[in-house]
Formats: sequence, C-alpha cells, structure tokens
Amino acid sequence: MERKLTIKEHLVNILKKMFFLALGPFVAAFALEVFLVPNNIIDGGIVGISIITSYLTDINLGLLIFLINIPFFFLAFNKIGKKFVIQTFYAVGMLALAINLFQTHHLPTTSDLLLSTVFGGIILGTGVGIVLKNEGSLDGTEIMSLVLSKKYGFSVGEWIMTFNIFIYGAAGLVFGWHRAMYAVMTYFIAFKVIDIVLEGFNSSKSIRIISEKSYEIGQELLDQLGIGVTYLKGVGAYSGTEKTIIYCVVSRLEMSKMREIIRNIDPTAFMSVVDVHETHGGRIKGNIDKI
Repeated sequence: MERKLTIKEHLVNILKKMFFLALGPFVAAFALEVFLVPNNIIDGGIVGISIITSYLTDINLGLLIFLINIPFFFLAFNKIGKKFVIQTFYAVGMLALAINLFQTHHLPTTSDLLLSTVFGGIILGTGVGIVLKNEGSLDGTEIMSLVLSKKYGFSVGEWIMTFNIFIYGAAGLVFGWHRAMYAVMTYFIAFKVIDIVLEGFNSSKSIRIISEKSYEIGQELLDQLGIGVTYLKGVGAYSGTEKTIIYCVVSRLEMSKMREIIRNIDPTAFMSVVDVHETHGGRIKGNIDKI
C-alpha cells in the first residue's frame, strides 16, 4: 500500500515545485531579454505572438504573454485539470514578472545573431524544460494542440508545428525573413534542450540478447562488466522452441565490450539495442539479476 505523505513532506514538495516553477520562467525570461527580443528573434507559440504584437504596438511584452495565455487557462481547466492550470498560471505569471524585471535593469546584450540564436535557444529551452518537468507550461498553444489532437486526430507535435508555421511566417513579414530563419533555428535548439532537461543526459542502453548460449553470455557479462542480468523466457514463432532472452541495461561506454563478449561466445546471437532515458528502482550495477 502506498505510504501517505506527512504534512511536512507535502509542504516541502509544494515549495520545491513552486521554486522550480519560478526558476524556469526566470531562466526563459533571461534568454528572451538578453539574446532574443533585442535582436528581433522570436520563439514559437504565445511568446512569439507576444513578441510580434509588442513590437508593433509597444505594449508591455510580459503583460501580453500573460493576457494572451488567459483563454488557454480556462481551456486547460476543463480538459487537463485544476492542478495543471494553477501551476501554469503561476509559471506564466512568473515569466511576465521576470521579463519586466529584466527590462527595468537593462541587461547587456549581444548583436551577434548566431550567438543570440544558439545561446538564446539553449537557455530558453532550459527554462521551458524546467517548467515542463514540474508539470506546468509557458505556452497556451501546447494546450490548444493537446485538445485539438484528441478531437481531430493529428498529433500534438503536428498541431504545434502548424501554429508555428504561421507565427514564423508573420515574423518574416514583420522582422524580415533573415530574422525568421534565425527564429526557426532557435526553436529547434530549444526543442532539443527541452528533451535533455526532461530526459537527462542518460546514455544508457536497454539490451535484449537471444542466443543458444544465453546463460554463458549472461555469466560473462556479470563477471567482466559487473552488470545486472535478467533471463526472460520466450518462444520462437517459426520454430516453436523455447528461447532464453537476456535483458540488461548498460552504459554507452560498455557497449563495445559487450559486443566483443557476445561475438566471442556466439557470433550468431541476436542483439536488440534501445536508448534508455530514465531508470527507477532496482540496481543496474553489481553482480545481481534484479532490474
């Protein structure tokens, strides 16, 4: 039975989440105000729409980001849940506050477009990733895309890309196509960094090995690499014979040694390799067979 958290533990978790839902927006705001906005390089989604609108109307950028996101708060309330809406509301509010704070302090910027694109994308992706990892959002178009994907069948990514095509097209008309191309580059850099923040730098590999000498291979993996090995049972669809499958998780650095061990014992062995982003529970290292 799942252990219930104490009041103290629950409060610590809330404060921890609030901290990261504030940290992420401040990191994102730093990227916007130092690298992107001064060079008329936009981000996608609501932030991109707000940057264009602010440029054309001189309305405060932070205020625009908050106001344009409001309709999506109500949409998320009905479709995603109260907790997500509250955390998103808080995160977007922190983003608006951080942008205004950085604007008043006139932080130093660079006019080098390539540097602004690369570092702006990296820092922006880090900030957005922190928010997403703590169950919040800074962009209402993601919420809209989630709702539309359930209703019309296209994936969330396809809807987001559709919205962004129009947003970057508008940026090209307002700021010039040169800036719009840098904006697209920023988006893809930020997108990859978000993945890293969410999934980590874990470079482990999940391995499945099918061989007539499975137990011999498994023992060598235990002895030489010191990794945990699990034996699974399977049946060949064509032959109908029972197979012993080795399952283990290794680091990228151990892959070449593993291949050498398998090749020396059974050159005909079948090996399947899958990237692993996270592992929880059990032990990966050590002479045990618990994973």
